[in-house]
Amino acid sequence: MGTGFVLKSYEFRREREKIWRRLEKLVLRVESSGIKSLSARELEELPQLYRATLSSLSVARSISLDRNVVEFLEALTQRAYFCVYGTKSRLSTAIIDFFVHLFPGMMWRYRRELVLSMAVVFAGTMVGYRTVRQDEGRFYSFVDRSLAQERGPQSSREELLSVLYDEGDRDGEELAIFSASLFNHNAGIGILAFALGFLAGVPTVLLLFQNGLMLGAFWALHANRGISYDLWGWLLIHGVTEILAIMVCGAAGFIIARALIFPGRFTRIENLAIEGRRAGVIVLGAVFMFCLAGFIEGVLRQVVTSPLLRYGFAAASAVAWIWYFAFRGRWSQAKIEGQR
Repeated sequence: MGTGFVLKSYEFRREREKIWRRLEKLVLRVESSGIKSLSARELEELPQLYRATLSSLSVARSISLDRNVVEFLEALTQRAYFCVYGTKSRLSTAIIDFFVHLFPGMMWRYRRELVLSMAVVFAGTMVGYRTVRQDEGRFYSFVDRSLAQERGPQSSREELLSVLYDEGDRDGEELAIFSASLFNHNAGIGILAFALGFLAGVPTVLLLFQNGLMLGAFWALHANRGISYDLWGWLLIHGVTEILAIMVCGAAGFIIARALIFPGRFTRIENLAIEGRRAGVIVLGAVFMFCLAGFIEGVLRQVVTSPLLRYGFAAASAVAWIWYFAFRGRWSQAKIEGQR
């Protein structure tokens, strides 16, 4: 039975491998030089090869073929999908497709990298919390004084509460400026976490961990004064989106790191080109998340001062992102791979 399975796998590949290799060659050219690099004949050939390879993937799954073959076909058909359909859309259609299918689908595909990014931030948060909870003198070891904005071990309970609740009197111009500055700062951190993936991901880990340390330090500072509930209401109304966006950028950095360390069947340059495009999609989506978080932090958080409303908005945001990345993402990824 084992010999028959090997023969079946060999015959399956031998009969169809020329089609796969031809499609892979065209896809690589599109990824490196753009769709205009293909001739008219190759443009006509591309969707035919894509459908044939998609059919091969369906058969390979149905007969439980060699897992390596299935994984190769899954990756190839996904890359070919973007070459076939991603170049025919109007701008408005492409934007809709990006947010409805491409971005959530990529997040589901790289959910392990996202979980890793979340774990690093969580670990940093717990270390920062436990350290500062025991010794507030370590607060400025984790938090830059410019970011602390006069909040620190010297702050009283009343002073910290005034920051959490007394910002509703800012005018519209001040809130807009504040929102823009927050967007620039947080987006810069996220982009850096992504870019540092080219250094094997080690600096990405350190940056994510540092952000967790800062978050944990603020938490401990407020916990020591019995106002953790107030802090998390103030933080989570925008933090669900903002912190998640930083984690998403960290996941993109891990994608680049993995492509560099484990190139697989491609050269490192080829693998970086392939995975870099996918990571770029994720970072582009994260930039939108930073824009949204900047608006929430610079405007909504300042005018919504009820802790209950803040927690309600944060909970709704969390549910929305879970649905978007997990349920919508899984469906979109399945569609890209040709499943229904």
